[in-house]
Amino acid sequence: MTYAEILRYFPRRIYIKLEEYFKQNNNIVEEIRLRSERPIIIKNSKGEDILKISVSMNELLETLQHICDNSIYAYQSQICNGFVTIKGGHRIGISGSVVQSNGKISNINYISNLNFRIARQIIGASNEILRYIINIDENSIYNTLIVSPPGAGKTTILRDIVRRLSDGIEQIKFNGKNIGLVDERGEIAAVYKGVPQNDIGIRTDVMDNVEKSIGMKMLIRSMSPDIIVADEIGKDEDIDAINYAVCSGIKGIFTAHGGNLKELRLNPSISRLIDKCIFDRIIFLDKNTKGRLESVYALDKINNEYVVI
Repeated sequence: MTYAEILRYFPRRIYIKLEEYFKQNNNIVEEIRLRSERPIIIKNSKGEDILKISVSMNELLETLQHICDNSIYAYQSQICNGFVTIKGGHRIGISGSVVQSNGKISNINYISNLNFRIARQIIGASNEILRYIINIDENSIYNTLIVSPPGAGKTTILRDIVRRLSDGIEQIKFNGKNIGLVDERGEIAAVYKGVPQNDIGIRTDVMDNVEKSIGMKMLIRSMSPDIIVADEIGKDEDIDAINYAVCSGIKGIFTAHGGNLKELRLNPSISRLIDKCIFDRIIFLDKNTKGRLESVYALDKINNEYVVI
């Protein structure tokens, strides 16, 4: 990607400062944080840099107007979710004073912080992990849970898994599958005005900006997927929807936060799925190296326990 597609959202004074930074630095930019009356902080592949420019409240609001195509009202539902997805799949996190009504967020007033999270699709990120997920003998997949602490690359890997399984893999004669992707936070497909900004394969149907439990059931009823996919499960409602999918004969790939099997079982909702032996594979990513495989557990169906393979 070029940073030009990001720069156009900023007011001129900030635009000039960021353009200068991009020209002088070769590190890969991951985040650009704007905080009212405070300096811009840029997170990159080597650490972070602090720019000597204080962002005014007016500049924050102008940036938000650009993000929302000068119609903040049209983006109200995304703003209430705490983020807006823009062209290119980049996601802008939003925080400020939250307004609640009947237990739900109805607005965010006095928006004082914006976080541009720069999207980068890594083609081939799932190469190491796919062989543990695909069931060659049945031209299908194993029900799989991918686990790691935040920031270890599981969403990037999941996105690439969806692409490969959707398109099919000619080298191993794996036929492409219809995939139902629940993209609650818009991080996987990054749908912008109805069009996925990331390559998620030719047979993938997306339901975004919806709770995972609702989205899974909607996709199962309406799109007849072979595989259902959701990121960061953990609530009781998610577990009920996964049970519903499995009982409907649909395979599933999901992710969750955790460091090891013991930690994973501390989540009572996910522990229910583990105890019921819903997953054929539980895959842990290395907590220290983004995207690297650490260990794989397979279900021993005779003893109903998970063993390292």
